[in-house]
Amino acid sequence: MAHKTIKSYLASLSPERLELVEAIRAVIAKNVDPRFEEGMQYGMPAWYLPHSEYEHGYHCDPKQPLPYASLASQKNHVGIYLFCIYGTPAEQERFATEWKKTGCRLDMGKSCIRVKKLEEVPLAVIGRTIKRVTAKKFIKAYETVLPDSVKKKRAAKTKS
Repeated sequence: MAHKTIKSYLASLSPERLELVEAIRAVIAKNVDPRFEEGMQYGMPAWYLPHSEYEHGYHCDPKQPLPYASLASQKNHVGIYLFCIYGTPAEQERFATEWKKTGCRLDMGKSCIRVKKLEEVPLAVIGRTIKRVTAKKFIKAYETVLPDSVKKKRAAKTKS
């Protein structure tokens, strides 16, 4: 079932998953740059840079605002999607190092951290990462890794 609101999404979760998602959501909300908005994106609670802040939107689908971070309750885990560090190897490494220093096991893909229990999540590490990656830093890093075809298309649009 596709949820249209965060409230609806949260209401569908088991008590254990709700506690985990809400704890992570709270630490992100407390530390996120105010230029980001929270809402539903790609079927999950998310923070994104609205078109009023970044007119181009997401290069994969320019109608979508630029994704920053999101959470999803999957079958066997909760996924923490940190698009904000995806294109920045140094920031990914810093995040992974900080996480591992806590003694918590890190199960991480390119931009997804998979967790099962709240006690496995060093919330302070997530909070520091979100606080560090401001909208300005995020846009700069994002634009650095955009495909050349997207950059050329945007440049041509600016000239016309």
